Amino acid sequence: MGAACTLGPMSEWPEGWSDDNRGNQYGRGSASAQPEGARVMRQVRRGEPSAPPYGAPQQGGGGYAGVPQQPSYGGGYGDSGGGYDGYDSGYNSGQVYGGGPGGGGPGGTQERGPRPAANWRKRIKWTAIVVLSVLIVTSVSTYFWADSKLHRDVDLSKVIDRPAAGKGTNYLIVGSDSRKGMSAEEKKKLHTGSAVGQRTDSMMILHVGDNGDTLVSLPRDSNVEIPSYKGSTSGKVYQGTGRQTKLNAAYAEDGPTLLVRTVEFNTGLHIDHYVEIGFAGFADIVDAVGGVTITIDKGFKDSYSGANFKAGKQTLNGEEALAFVRTRHAFATSDLQRTKNQQKFLAALAHQVATPSTVLNPFKLYPTLGAGLDSLTVDKDMSLWDLASMFFAMKDVNGGDGVSMNMPISGSVNGNLVWDKAKVKTLVDELKNDEKVTVSGN
Repeated sequence: MGAACTLGPMSEWPEGWSDDNRGNQYGRGSASAQPEGARVMRQVRRGEPSAPPYGAPQQGGGGYAGVPQQPSYGGGYGDSGGGYDGYDSGYNSGQVYGGGPGGGGPGGTQERGPRPAANWRKRIKWTAIVVLSVLIVTSVSTYFWADSKLHRDVDLSKVIDRPAAGKGTNYLIVGSDSRKGMSAEEKKKLHTGSAVGQRTDSMMILHVGDNGDTLVSLPRDSNVEIPSYKGSTSGKVYQGTGRQTKLNAAYAEDGPTLLVRTVEFNTGLHIDHYVEIGFAGFADIVDAVGGVTITIDKGFKDSYSGANFKAGKQTLNGEEALAFVRTRHAFATSDLQRTKNQQKFLAALAHQVATPSTVLNPFKLYPTLGAGLDSLTVDKDMSLWDLASMFFAMKDVNGGDGVSMNMPISGSVNGNLVWDKAKVKTLVDELKNDEKVTVSGN
């Protein structure tokens, strides 16, 4: 190719491109009357030489059959000559698509720098912040939701002449035969009957301390003295007359406050918190947690409670669990065996509630919490932390880290069980001082 031509105005055509040489103007660039072939059209001929469609190249003219050499636009369409360098489309060098010299692609001389490494430390930090924030919000919301569901109906400030508090914390746990809110169908299904009023089916003292936890059952047929007390609703003080009666009669006479007063008077042990649960609530908790697995040493039946159990390991639902803890007619030592069954089952229930499969599963945890909190009646000073402490202590007792026993019995009078005064005093002293219990019960 000759020296580069200078691109002039559009009206100044190179030699051979005047209007007189354009013929019939086919293809605008051919001096022939026939159309210019595709091979000589600049937009499709990418700078590769090919045989002319007609005529050999003119010597020294750089054209084909009289067609002058087309002007070069700076190598824009495949020309390798000098030409006009004021415009470069980049198609020849591949720079438009990132290729060619300096494009970083195939054939390029400049490589793209490495991408900056991901800042994993920053990502982990923000992920941890988000997760922690969600946990805090969820925990706080759950706490206030659960706290609002507790029925703090028992005012222990109405209990008079109380013994001094000792070390550790003492809970009085009561299972009542309350049928409040139960339909006739539910009463029939759970074999509760339709007795009027409210009595205690089970009573236990749970001591939580630094030297192990102790669960002591108080047989409901225990012979006790009803002391002077202040009426829970009237506010009137009733003087004690030395009257002897069964322990569960105290609850029937004036409810939780008289029961606490009677237990404290007859044991000398200060009760810090009161927890009560009724029939329906107990069954609901068991069902919500998915049943409770226990091992029954000897099978038994009881038409009164609906119990019908075989020996061995088994998982009880709410209806079966209620029958298990209420049965007494199937045993020779009716009340004492029943309290042992109650201890065994309540400890197993607490263990089941506290397992990761329940605590870490919101589909189990919230129904269980809802069923439990809806059915519990506690004292006005009870907090969720106190309640959690109680459940974990019962879990420890079930796991062998604590002691479970009946109140020591020395005999009976008029069908009521008489406590062994010497053993009871030793037991109470050890609990007051938060010492390891050495006394054994029946």
